[in-house]
Amino acid sequence: MSVFRFYLVLQVLFVLNEGFSQDMNREELIYLTASYTGDRYENGRPKIPSDLLKRAERISIDVAWQILDNEGYKAQYEGNWETLNSEVIVGRAVTAMYLPSRPDVEKQILSRGHKNGRIGNSNSWPIEQLEKDDVYVADAFGKTIGGTLIGDNLANAIYGKTGKGVIFYGASRDKEGLAMIEGFNAYVKNWNPTFLKNVMLGGLNTPIHIGDAIVMPGDLVLAKADGVVFIPAHLAEKVIETAEFIELRDAFGHTMLREGVYSSGEIDNEWTAAIKEHFLKWIKQERFNASLSIEQIEQFMEHRTW
Repeated sequence: MSVFRFYLVLQVLFVLNEGFSQDMNREELIYLTASYTGDRYENGRPKIPSDLLKRAERISIDVAWQILDNEGYKAQYEGNWETLNSEVIVGRAVTAMYLPSRPDVEKQILSRGHKNGRIGNSNSWPIEQLEKDDVYVADAFGKTIGGTLIGDNLANAIYGKTGKGVIFYGASRDKEGLAMIEGFNAYVKNWNPTFLKNVMLGGLNTPIHIGDAIVMPGDLVLAKADGVVFIPAHLAEKVIETAEFIELRDAFGHTMLREGVYSSGEIDNEWTAAIKEHFLKWIKQERFNASLSIEQIEQFMEHRTW
């Protein structure tokens, strides 16, 4: 067991003892995500603005990873997924941590959950908390056989609430049924026909471990063909704006190289004042549908030495 996972188990035991029904309390969640100063849901989960979610759909995994790595965030990416289709998933993370079943603890979890009005098995409880543009992100400790967190019934419930897909460090069943949900995608480690077995919900909206990545509730989830990046909520705007600037810079550089205007050495090294001026004129002439203003682009150029 990794040190991080051991910490999470201890956290779960604390939660159980304090009686929070697997949910991290508001004060603790706000404390752990204190760098985020924007709007929040009632339970304290960061609520990244919807316009940023839309803009995030256009940025690449490679660029997002690079920006996060430069910021010192080294554990935000996980690859090697099996998916339903090529549908991009972008949204706010709702996290769930699952543990191997232990009869005495699972009995108490289910008993208290049912007394608090929750219905059915604990793997349906995170779905009750989902809202529009949420992405259900679950750590099922990499279990595949017997680790199928959803089938087509729960997938329809998820998509109906969120309009988004799921990210599971575990498995799913009913691949054929899930594929019939138009617009839905699932990133999982395996598809198989088994039922969920010997798994219990240990934490809801807590820090979780998705392979090599650490995920906090409210993180910006960006899932594309190259894998999944989990962008901390307080860095979402910075990552998106920087990625948009890099996209413009690369589009200009590629065009100039194809047309033979500049050499690769001129484009790959720090730009001269003349190239920078040409870049700004090119943006205005091409009338790019960019979210960044010319003033923001100029600020990026002032603080970069490429």
